[in-house]
Amino acid sequence: MHGLLKNAEIRVVGNPVSAGSSIDSNSSRIDMAGYESVMFVAPITDSVATGVATLTVEQNDADSDAGMTAVTDSAATKTSAVDDDINNTALVSELFKPNKRYVQAVRTSATANIAYGSVIAVLVPLRKPAVQGDTVADSSQVSN
Repeated sequence: MHGLLKNAEIRVVGNPVSAGSSIDSNSSRIDMAGYESVMFVAPITDSVATGVATLTVEQNDADSDAGMTAVTDSAATKTSAVDDDINNTALVSELFKPNKRYVQAVRTSATANIAYGSVIAVLVPLRKPAVQGDTVADSSQVSN
């Protein structure tokens, strides 16, 4: 099976977050049963000089925010050097073969304002073809 749509499931798992200097926003939790990998993509839509944007992956044995722990080395971080310099970029973190069943992305900001777009999760299922979920309104795949 060729192409990403046949081999990956796309989900919107977090709403945009308005600019703030102390954001702590969790995505929806994902049950990783039946998946081997998840990649989270968090677009940065606005940044102020010295603002620190971070995306971290957390995991837990239970489908609960309580008890979620950060996955070692999963943090993707970027500091804004001047106003707007990291606008329209993204933080990306992938977890391959998680040790625990449930995962979530956590977007944070520190020092100065950062704003985020929606969080997208790209999951690689164990069984293919991948089936797109409810957060994908429509999709198409073409080959030339």
